[in-house]
Amino acid sequence: MSSGKENNKKAGKAAKGAKAAAGVCGLEGGAASYPLEVAPAPEYMAHRIAMFDKLKAEYDAEIKNKPREAIKVTLPNGSVRDGTSWETTPMDIAKGIAKSLSERVVIAKVDGVLFDLERPLEQSCNLELLDFENEEARAVFWHSSAHVLGEACERHYACHLCIGPPVEDGFYYEMAIPSGRPVTQGDYPALETLAGKIAQDKQPFERLVLKKEDLLEMFKHNPYKVHIIQDKIPDGTSTTVYRCGPLIDLCRGPHVPHTGRIKAFSVMKNSASYFLGDAKNDSLQRIYGVSFPDKKQLAEHKKFLEEAAKRDHRKIGREQELFFFHELSPGSAFFLPHGSRIYNALVELQRTEYRKRGFHEVVTPNVYNTKLWETSGHWQKYQENMFSFDVEKEQFALKPMNCPGHCVMFGHRVRSYNELPLRLADFGVLHRNEYSGALSGLTRVRRFQQDDAHIFCTGDQIEDEMESCLSFLKDIYGIFGFTFSLRLSTRPENYLGEIEDWDAAEKRLENALNKSGYPWELNPGDGAFYGPKIDITIKDALRRAHQCATIQLDFQLPERFDLTYRTAESGEGKEWKRPVIIHRAILGSVERFIAILTESFGGKWPFWLSPRQALVVPVAPVYNAYAKEVASTLWDAGFYVEADLTEFTLNKKVRNAEIAQWNFILIVGGEEEAARAVNVRNRDDAGTKAKGQMVSLVDLQAKFAQLKESKTMNNAL
Repeated sequence: MSSGKENNKKAGKAAKGAKAAAGVCGLEGGAASYPLEVAPAPEYMAHRIAMFDKLKAEYDAEIKNKPREAIKVTLPNGSVRDGTSWETTPMDIAKGIAKSLSERVVIAKVDGVLFDLERPLEQSCNLELLDFENEEARAVFWHSSAHVLGEACERHYACHLCIGPPVEDGFYYEMAIPSGRPVTQGDYPALETLAGKIAQDKQPFERLVLKKEDLLEMFKHNPYKVHIIQDKIPDGTSTTVYRCGPLIDLCRGPHVPHTGRIKAFSVMKNSASYFLGDAKNDSLQRIYGVSFPDKKQLAEHKKFLEEAAKRDHRKIGREQELFFFHELSPGSAFFLPHGSRIYNALVELQRTEYRKRGFHEVVTPNVYNTKLWETSGHWQKYQENMFSFDVEKEQFALKPMNCPGHCVMFGHRVRSYNELPLRLADFGVLHRNEYSGALSGLTRVRRFQQDDAHIFCTGDQIEDEMESCLSFLKDIYGIFGFTFSLRLSTRPENYLGEIEDWDAAEKRLENALNKSGYPWELNPGDGAFYGPKIDITIKDALRRAHQCATIQLDFQLPERFDLTYRTAESGEGKEWKRPVIIHRAILGSVERFIAILTESFGGKWPFWLSPRQALVVPVAPVYNAYAKEVASTLWDAGFYVEADLTEFTLNKKVRNAEIAQWNFILIVGGEEEAARAVNVRNRDDAGTKAKGQMVSLVDLQAKFAQLKESKTMNNAL
């Protein structure tokens, strides 16, 4: 295990660096007047280090006196390695297997729990060694990188750190800067320079368990850490801190062995935030970063971000006039005619499938008395995210979800087992009062619609309905070329209901997943409190992951709404039973799904979904009348076709059509008019000067109809 002496040496170097930096200017621009490191170093650094050293020495002495026993360490391939309790570490095992493994491994997993590589094993166990390609290991790597960022921020700003978690594509740290200095882009090079020095120092991450009273003393200078300790850590209990260099942070861990593993580090952006995400609390500053085990991966990541920026749905939405937002209704999209065409095509896709698959579309109210939400339990847990108001001395709210309304619909009359499964689908408008700072284009909005459905069924029907849901999901995602992964999330600690019901339901979900033929993973303890669920993650053309679909079992709403159906059985207690509800969405929020599709397609919509299917371009004004006739004929046949009758040249019109991503450009002149035909150019052959294919207007209608019906991704007649 790393000794405290090494970390003290690094901390000493950091403190000397801070003093040396007192007369050294930072960067050009907005940060030019600031030194690389504050001097003298903040008082809290020395205070924390002194406490850590004292308590760490006591802990090391305690570990030294632990009895050593022979243990067996079992690897995933079934091989077994010998070790000694309280001495052998996962890193020792990695080194014994191969030096290359020990150099690339990020974190260990001991008996299914993430575990520091340099922490001694306490007993015989199963051991996994995870590298950066593993999702959990990548989160650990980025969590450790957040600590590096936190150390750099303390050394540069003398700030009070708050929280610094890993996120989907990197990490962030948020902080309060007592001087009131704002974070600017001009600060980024200074932070990256410090992060580079921290990595070069190879500061070991050291873990220490502390009692609550020691934690309060250690972090007494930081009001945010004190609040977290008092709020989250029960009296009489302990939790862990981790140290790297002069930074000691409240943290559950685990972490990479040392900061030298972080070989590529970049600050990406900064923003304002509120402590604990509550606008009533202090305003903070948040800095985002990303890191990798090598510089090549960072370069590839930045290239990927450049491509993603070109595909940003907000940018394409403006350019193609699909939608916009306005300050008079924040978080609510205004879908323009071309955007509405995409929106309606997606809804119609689901409507068509609903008819095939036995779903019944319903229309439910947008506004309910809050008594409904009190019955469902949402008011107690979710009211801050709901828009509510008073009407005639009663409190009402806009619905944020459809399920309670569907329960009212199920329960409004007596139901029989012959009616089950009852599949209700609803495209009703939903509203959620998201914080203004969380709003982001179409991906996080306040007003949206879902392809929402609730299936009321018997316990014996769960497995078949789940299989049907998975088949539905496979067919829809297949249209868009999305691949997906499945996870079974099981009973959480705060579950409601009977454990026997949970076990039976989880078994039925497992059976349905196995029958689906798709690989799936177990996600223990991450189910909803009201029932287990299947989490579905899709990957788009940029290989980015998105969670849109959800399939969840619910035992609680039928109980809360006292829903029953008449069974086929007779006898006391057998005539009436409660249904089970399956919550099911595939697209999820239609708004968010459009954002995903926009970026995945890069604005090049497949024909069936395209808001601009064909543009008719006359070679000269004399053929405008025929161009209008062609456009009108195809429009009346059900296609989105327009004619460009502007005064631009032919080449300019064609180029404009290519930029606007019209699927086909139909050139018409004297030859085409005489033949009652068009000359077809394909969007995907942009830039070609060659003459297109001559197609009669009658044949073109048939080809367009076939292309629309097939829902193919291939833009070819």
